[in-house]
Amino acid sequence: MKKQKLEACIYEYGTDIYSFCKYLANNSQEADDLYQDTFLTAMEYYERIDFEYNPKSYLLSIALRIWKNRKRKFAWRKRIADMRLITEAADSSKEEVMEFSPEEVALERERSKVVRQTVNNLPERLKVIVLLYYMEELSIAQISEIIHIPEGTVKSRLYHARKILEKELELLL
Repeated sequence: MKKQKLEACIYEYGTDIYSFCKYLANNSQEADDLYQDTFLTAMEYYERIDFEYNPKSYLLSIALRIWKNRKRKFAWRKRIADMRLITEAADSSKEEVMEFSPEEVALERERSKVVRQTVNNLPERLKVIVLLYYMEELSIAQISEIIHIPEGTVKSRLYHARKILEKELELLL
């Protein structure tokens, strides 16, 4: 039964979780590792998952905690011995829409790239909120539960992130 419920979660939420991991890690290889570790951890803590309530938010919180722990460990190691990231290039999506002219497609890709870069440049505490709210389409309450901060703090961070993005994107676009 345990295996079947987790397989159902992977089938239903797998692409959303992977997409979130990819945005967090900003690297396909690290995203793959984060995604796998998320479901391995879910296997370990299977009893804590409430499959009736919202398993997606629990899986997102697992991915977020693993990612934060990795960043913390990397920062600690970097302080001890200056280590370099092996891969820095982020994969860009290569979707094409046939209904639009090549110029429109190129402009839209460029806009998307600028928006992604601007979001990636946000401070981590704001970036995570933006990704959970806009990419994963979670409510303020769900984000509050995942990150373990008050709803007012989530709203405040979302407000500040929007103001920063508005200012930056106004200059770039």
